Amino acid sequence: LAENLSVEVLAARAGMTPRTFARFFVRETGTTPAAYVEELRVEAAQRLLETSDLTVAAVAGRVGIKHPETLHRAFRRRVGTTPDRYRQHFSRRAS
Repeated sequence: LAENLSVEVLAARAGMTPRTFARFFVRETGTTPAAYVEELRVEAAQRLLETSDLTVAAVAGRVGIKHPETLHRAFRRRVGTTPDRYRQHFSRRAS
């Protein structure tokens, strides 16, 4: 997930043009490639927040998001809370 997963990169891997790849992706999954990648990254961030002491900035970097603010916005959009609040409620770390 930390790699560049833009439509252009994914399309090249699939041997398609970006437009064709995006159309096929939406038709097969019901969502855009960007939304799908964001969902995967937020899910990975959730696991890291539950199981590690990494800072939110470090979690963002590990899941392929350059800026912690971007993770914060995506997290709020997808999970309905902030990464810090999520960690407070769902951390599995030994206290």
